[in-house]
Amino acid sequence: MMSFVFLQDVVDYGVIGLLGLMSFLTLFFWVERLLFYRSLDISRYAHKEELEMELTNHVHILSTFGSNAPYIGLLGTVFGIILTFYTMGQSGEMDVKHIMSSLSLALKATAMGLIVAIPAIFLYNHLVRKIEKILVKWELLNKATIDAA
Repeated sequence: MMSFVFLQDVVDYGVIGLLGLMSFLTLFFWVERLLFYRSLDISRYAHKEELEMELTNHVHILSTFGSNAPYIGLLGTVFGIILTFYTMGQSGEMDVKHIMSSLSLALKATAMGLIVAIPAIFLYNHLVRKIEKILVKWELLNKATIDAA
């Protein structure tokens, strides 16, 4: 029975906690990138590749969290369902209250995974579009400089 409580805590605190951390980091890196883009002086970059490297720092984290959060939530769901079946097998009786609470724990992990993933993908796409616009501005600035010379 002790392992059951441990596994339940892993699902409730471990999986949900990890997803909460991912959510916080997603917002942190999105805000960090927005502040960087706001203070960026594109005229100081001589090469487009150098500018691209600066622009894309940490952006991959949002994509990684957005694509992996549902899987982490699914892992929590699988643990929750395993715990439900384990409890049913150990007790030998069908306590509907316990079964439903265990299944709700499992579904909570799935929901949390989606709650992290969906905004992370939106924020990632927002940054990708900002990067594209900054690169076009850089190209226009360099074209104007070349044309003026």
